[in-house]
Amino acid sequence: MRTKLSTKGQVILPKAIRDQLHWTPGMELDIERRPDGVLLKAGHREKKGSILDLAGIIKYDGPARTIQEMDAGIVEEVKRRHARGRY
Repeated sequence: MRTKLSTKGQVILPKAIRDQLHWTPGMELDIERRPDGVLLKAGHREKKGSILDLAGIIKYDGPARTIQEMDAGIVEEVKRRHARGRY
């Protein structure tokens, strides 16, 4: 496929490519300069918020755990992964 650069510096991406990538009008794209040209990637905008925005997104129906129980669980999992060569 081939396209042209307009006098305003705009490039039309073929519809088939836009459809395959699910790119829509107004979507932000990241541009990366490469030795042989440029690379366009879908822009990923980071949502700004606080840790409190995440509270309650993971549901747990069991009994409440203490900080010590949670810490012990983390240590146990790290040891398990280390034994498998993950860390």
